[in-house]
Amino acid sequence: MNIAIITGASSGIGMEFARQLDRQLCKTDEVWLLARRKEPMEELARSIRIKARAISVDITNENELKHFQEVMAISAPKITMLVNCAGMGRHGSFSEQDDEDISAMLRLNVVALTKLTKICLPYMRRGSKIIQLASGAAFVPQAGFAVYAASKSYVYSFSRALRKELRKRCISVTTVCPGPVDTPFLEQAYGDMSQMSNLKRLTTVSAECVVAKAIEDCKRGRVVSVCGLPMQALYWATQGIQNVIQVFS
Repeated sequence: MNIAIITGASSGIGMEFARQLDRQLCKTDEVWLLARRKEPMEELARSIRIKARAISVDITNENELKHFQEVMAISAPKITMLVNCAGMGRHGSFSEQDDEDISAMLRLNVVALTKLTKICLPYMRRGSKIIQLASGAAFVPQAGFAVYAASKSYVYSFSRALRKELRKRCISVTTVCPGPVDTPFLEQAYGDMSQMSNLKRLTTVSAECVVAKAIEDCKRGRVVSVCGLPMQALYWATQGIQNVIQVFS
């Protein structure tokens, strides 16, 4: 059985990936939707053409992740695509942030993404694709988003290195690095939306745009997918700085 796996599929970008991939996964029998909240995923599953399985799982929970690993071993599917969208962020000064919020960001954005990718790799074959959701925050440190930006820098670095390691197996990895995206994430991250800068408001893009570009870039085998001119400008500027550093290092 050929399957695609999408994490964070109960809302936002993860849900949008399921909608847009619906008619594009011609060689996929099922889409496995993963998130903690099952009801939104069941509603999503009913609205798309491809057969979808809504799996309620907290991927930051060791026992639940182990159970999912056992399900994988029993089912022994072939994973045609893995889309890691589950993530969280909290805006605020690091010294004043809640310890649990900090730990939760690291568990979900870093540890869970890494472990789930490792669990899925044995079931991927030549031509399989991985899409990892990082962020434009990965390019430069961000005061007010110190932990979140650092966690996405990890995803950015990890995914690009993984791409090189998987080249011999002909498995592609595309890292998606959007700026602010109009999803429930923003309200959850800021709490009080008045704290969001005018620049970020002006550069906010839709989930539809981010996902459409990510899918296209993934098809083309691109390393990084960046939606919107402001974020693309930031990406190329930071790439230039990195090249200069490498020359003089």
